[in-house]
Order: sequence, then C-alpha cells, then structure tokens
Amino acid sequence: MPKAKSNIEVKNKRASFDYEFIETFVAGIVLCGTEIKSIRAGKASLVDSFCYFSPQGELYVKNMHVAEYWWGTFNRHDPKRDRKLLLQRRELRKLARAVKEKGLTIIAVKLFISEGGYAKLLIALARGKKEYDKRHSIKDKDMRREQERG
Repeated sequence: MPKAKSNIEVKNKRASFDYEFIETFVAGIVLCGTEIKSIRAGKASLVDSFCYFSPQGELYVKNMHVAEYWWGTFNRHDPKRDRKLLLQRRELRKLARAVKEKGLTIIAVKLFISEGGYAKLLIALARGKKEYDKRHSIKDKDMRREQERG
C-alpha cells in the first residue's frame, strides 16, 4: 500500500540569498530511530548546515538540527550530530572534484519526506555570492513583486 504524501518541507531560506546554486542533488540520509519521528513532526532546521567529505570519501551533513523526540526514552539522539548522506558513487565523485575548486561548497537546501516515506535532503553545489550580487537579487525580487501588484 503506498504511503500518503507528506507535506513536511524544511527549507534553508538563507541559502538562495547567500549562494548561487550551480547544480542540485537529492540525497538520502542515514537516521536513527527517533530522528525520523522528529522530522515527520517538523522539528528540524537547516540553518548554517553544510556538507563535507570524510577521509573515507563519504559525504556528511554538518549542523543540521533535528530536535530530540519528546516521547523518546533512553535512546535519544544528539540533535546536532553529523549525518551521513547517501548518493550514487558517480555523484559523490563529481561533487568531490567540484569542491576541490576554489570557492565551491555543498549546502543543504531542503529537507523533505519522499513518496516512499523516507527523509531526503536536497543539496546544492554552490558558489558564495558577493555583496553586489545580493543587492542585485533584492532588486530583482522587488521588481517582480511590483509587476505582480499592478
């Protein structure tokens, strides 16, 4: 029986303002028992989260906050622990090569529940914006808002 579509979406709102996205990927996350329950309750945050490669070549997300599950007992998880991301090997190699370039990083953009009921993380290969790029983004957003009004 297919699972019901979940509307849980945790977004990193600062990411699109601070970074220019070059390419996006959808990655699975290795979670412990109470973490998925907290995510389904919407108790997660992606503020200041980013991804890094371990010496073994595995991709991890750092600073992703998943609140402790309120009904959890002695098996509670650490809210700020590093979580392993699951990607295909060719995607990992592509990201590893890209991150070695100067100025590129991998950031977490959106956390959501997939059709199959699994927690997925939308990550982006990104380049940091300069101050004048941010001003340009604000101006474009204001112009679009004015056009929608009248």
